[in-house]
Amino acid sequence: MLFDSSLRKELARSFGASLVVLVTIVMTMTLIRTLSLANRGSVNPQEVTMVMGYTVLGYLPLIITLALFIAIVGTLSRMYRDSEMAIWFSAGRGLAAFLPPLFRFAWPILVVVAGLSFVVWPWANSQALELRDRYGRRGDLERVAPGQFQESANGRRVFFLDKDTPDNKSGRNIFISTSEPAKETITSARSGHVETIGDAQFLLLQNGQRMENHLADHTMRVSEFEEYGSRVSASEFAASDESPARTLSTLRLLVDRRAPQRAELAWRIGLALAAVNFVVLAVSVSSANPRAGRSGHLIFALFAFVVYYNLLNLGLNWIATGRAGFGAFLLGVHGLAFVVAALWLGQQHNNWSLAALLRGRRRTA
Repeated sequence: MLFDSSLRKELARSFGASLVVLVTIVMTMTLIRTLSLANRGSVNPQEVTMVMGYTVLGYLPLIITLALFIAIVGTLSRMYRDSEMAIWFSAGRGLAAFLPPLFRFAWPILVVVAGLSFVVWPWANSQALELRDRYGRRGDLERVAPGQFQESANGRRVFFLDKDTPDNKSGRNIFISTSEPAKETITSARSGHVETIGDAQFLLLQNGQRMENHLADHTMRVSEFEEYGSRVSASEFAASDESPARTLSTLRLLVDRRAPQRAELAWRIGLALAAVNFVVLAVSVSSANPRAGRSGHLIFALFAFVVYYNLLNLGLNWIATGRAGFGAFLLGVHGLAFVVAALWLGQQHNNWSLAALLRGRRRTA
């Protein structure tokens, strides 16, 4: 009992420290990526913090799993280095006896990982997607920043103007470049303002010039105007009835038999199963020579985590494209990983070796 409590306390300290470091790293990387999206106009600069928060919240299952894996490997490796394992083994207990106290410590974390994978992951993705879509559906004039060229919602127009009023209803030094299948148009004006006519919005330009380049016959037409109306949309993004699979709830994925939805369900189940497998794998990975350093085991642990995570992404793609089945992938990847981890642990627990097996066969013969 005393050993179990001391082991859990050390695991808790190591897990907390690893979690803080990993969350900090992920938040920094996510902030850089979100700022890049905001610079390209994909994310509202005023909502960078919210988008970053939802993104990090979606990554929490992976972060917590990696923190737990590192905590177990680091704690057991320290016990090997400080010869505490020798005391444990001299008491007649093998390496597999670590599994009960480890799972007693890890089961709340495993439950949290499963909850984040099945509930929080789709909710965070839907909230982040809603923020980006809402910013993408803003009007053409709302997209324009003073002194900057900006595309319209459908990508066919490029705007440039100096805004006069905070409500984006008027501007000066206006430039509009429009690309159509049959012609290209460049319109410039000294000033303009927005008027609502019916259900549409029009930008009424004053004192400008319009140049049309017809691509079919390569003719050009230049005209000057005192007032010209150009329609600008309040929203040119049509609302999509088909939501991405990553934003759907787990209950909807359970009843939906389409390949992308089955792939997303396999991904969420895989996150929970991978967390369990990493607990078993960590016990085997941490086995080391006390005279050797502990950095090699941590590097191998990170490499194993990266390989496992890439296999999850690969399975997501294979199931979505029909190259692998739902049950076959879960059994093939997670079942095989559990068998490999269990056999590796059994080999270390029972001191199996190839030479001993060969000697046993010779004696039997």
